[in-house]
Amino acid sequence: MKADLDRDLVSSLDEALPEESHLDSGHLHRHDAGVARQDRRLAAGENRAARVSLLVYRSISVLAALAVILILLWGVLDLPLFGRGNNPVENEVSLRYLQSGLQEGGAVNLVANMILDYRAFDTLGESNVLFAACCTVILLLRRIQDRESAVSPLGEASPSALPEDPVLALGARVLCPVILLFGIYIILNGHLGPGGGFSGGAVMGAGLILLRNALGTERIGRFFSYRTFRRAVFAALSFYALSKAWSFYTGANRLPSFIPAGTPGAILSAGLILPLNIAVGLVVCCTMYGFFALFEKGDI
Repeated sequence: MKADLDRDLVSSLDEALPEESHLDSGHLHRHDAGVARQDRRLAAGENRAARVSLLVYRSISVLAALAVILILLWGVLDLPLFGRGNNPVENEVSLRYLQSGLQEGGAVNLVANMILDYRAFDTLGESNVLFAACCTVILLLRRIQDRESAVSPLGEASPSALPEDPVLALGARVLCPVILLFGIYIILNGHLGPGGGFSGGAVMGAGLILLRNALGTERIGRFFSYRTFRRAVFAALSFYALSKAWSFYTGANRLPSFIPAGTPGAILSAGLILPLNIAVGLVVCCTMYGFFALFEKGDI
């Protein structure tokens, strides 16, 4: 319709040129009114499409949430009643962990057997929760930072612009290698004694946080950036999921696995528990440092 009105205006101008280039003011007014009506129709159509899209999105979200709730309730119906003495969870499961954990899992640390062998997918879910939480914080804080930079382009001085504290820098250079080495030891010793990926990753994350406070954002960003965080966590979670999927598939179908259990008590033993501890430690370390870097309002 707008194109037709434009053509009418051009034709009117062409017709008026031989006659002293006079254009009727009423025709111009009608043209402007038609263009305004067309703009209002387009705006109303865009608003209607946006409302329909929002309604569809909310409906799909509600249906997905209801589906998850129904699936969980359906699974709960098959659980034994709480508090009964003959429940498997109160006798058979814990007894199996204690009596057969060393033979089936291969780890001297029976807690590591439980969380990384019998309940490995549960631990994978916990690691994914950490990763999802960190990604959510990244999205939220980056939007807040974009709004603040749009309101105040100059902003405040970044943490990396602050002068370096010589005492803190010297202490970090001395302590951080020891802290990181101790965190690696806790991870690698997780199948032999107290420790594992969660505690060792927390120690390593604390070491990186100390190093960031001492050296600043720019210097630590040379070897630990957002790309490093993303690749390390993605590789760790992918290895965890694929390796345990293979392990459970071979075990459920009674197929031979090429992963040796090793000798209990040796450093290279317990099958997949050692590499899974390393994967969990990477996720926890990167997530701890990522949270600190983001809440400090600096890039990872």
